[in-house]
Amino acid sequence: MDRKFWFLRGLRILLAVAFFVALAGFVVMYLWNWLMPYLFNLPTVSFAQALGLFILSKLLLGGFRGGGPGAAWKAKAQQHWRQKMASRMEGMSEEEREKFRQKMRRCSPWGRMAEQQPMARPAATPTAE
Repeated sequence: MDRKFWFLRGLRILLAVAFFVALAGFVVMYLWNWLMPYLFNLPTVSFAQALGLFILSKLLLGGFRGGGPGAAWKAKAQQHWRQKMASRMEGMSEEEREKFRQKMRRCSPWGRMAEQQPMARPAATPTAE
């Protein structure tokens, strides 16, 4: 690929990021100026202050990576249990696996709903014409 391609691609990405940051700033400013003065008698904010509020809230409440606080720990825990269950299932025979799956279906609310018979619909009452 030539330099011009990469330069244009980088420029497009930079413009897209700038657009979404500006959009987020305007959304925060609009919502703040719409709600906060009337609800809590707070002053209105400018665009720069709204961007600062947006960045501060992202840092305090979730960061700029996906998933929010604790997401890395949650992913690690899920991976640990997934590997533990996979190793446990490898040690079972096919019959034991099926028995385990049946027990798990009975434990989950979705499995219990599937086992229940569908409710009979009430008979439609004839309408007078």
